Amino acid sequence: MHIYIIKRLLQAIPVLFIVTIITFSLVHIMPGDPALIMAGEDADPETVERMREAMGLHRPIHEQYLDWLSGVLQGDLGTSLRDHRPVLPSILQRLPATLHLVLASFVVSFSIGIPIGILSAVKQNTVIDSIARVFALLGISLPNFWLGLMLMFIFSHRLQLLPASGSGTIWHLIMPAIALGTASAGLITRLTRSSMLEVIRQDYVRTARSKGLGEKAIIYKHALKNAMLPVVTIVGLQLAARLGGSVIVETVFAYPGMGRFAFERMMARDMPMIMGILFVFAVIFIVINLITDICYGFLDPRIRYD
Repeated sequence: MHIYIIKRLLQAIPVLFIVTIITFSLVHIMPGDPALIMAGEDADPETVERMREAMGLHRPIHEQYLDWLSGVLQGDLGTSLRDHRPVLPSILQRLPATLHLVLASFVVSFSIGIPIGILSAVKQNTVIDSIARVFALLGISLPNFWLGLMLMFIFSHRLQLLPASGSGTIWHLIMPAIALGTASAGLITRLTRSSMLEVIRQDYVRTARSKGLGEKAIIYKHALKNAMLPVVTIVGLQLAARLGGSVIVETVFAYPGMGRFAFERMMARDMPMIMGILFVFAVIFIVINLITDICYGFLDPRIRYD
């Protein structure tokens, strides 16, 4: 296991290197001139040119990339063009809020998706199964921004039970977490159902029934653990996707996290901050994938990390 983790970490190095190239290239082909934005729309060409030289934008693109990469290797992601603050501390200041939101959304997804998926599989082709499948379809189909606005209208405007925006308490997390986690809940419901249906038809489940084991013991002790392998896979992917999807939800609820912060900096054409945010997200994605792979070994002892 330890050797496997070390190998995966070493494999992450070239992946991160490629990510830095893609990130740097995408940001630099975005429309707009950062020097013009910093100098102001009414600045004369000489002022804009001086600003471009001060920002190092007059140098060849490969030199700019190597300078930025050198800073990244030293833990320096650059300085914001908007507020002249270091990029990394600004990101780390807002990252916990987004992580709290993403984790809360997965509490919603798991607490809804897995029980409904199990119930749907056990009650296959019944009314309960039909309702569960409709819920899963709605969860996947409904846009999270629309669901967020509906939740805000009902629970904040009409019932006045929950705060419509901001952060700081668990009450501020409830509606954003539901809006962000509903799509994952629908996906987990469908995947849990299909995976459970496949597992409960296996020979070892029929053998357990023939031995007189209770249905609950068969479902939760024998079937569920094996059915969770594909669910763990999609959960790892969804966790990474929720980080990116938090942009819309955080904007709707004025939640001070990384998603809203990234949107504001993209609008301001803050190149160093955008590159820093994309790089930090890439590191988080790689860590999540590593944790997902490791979880396989605990769920299925037959998997060996050679």
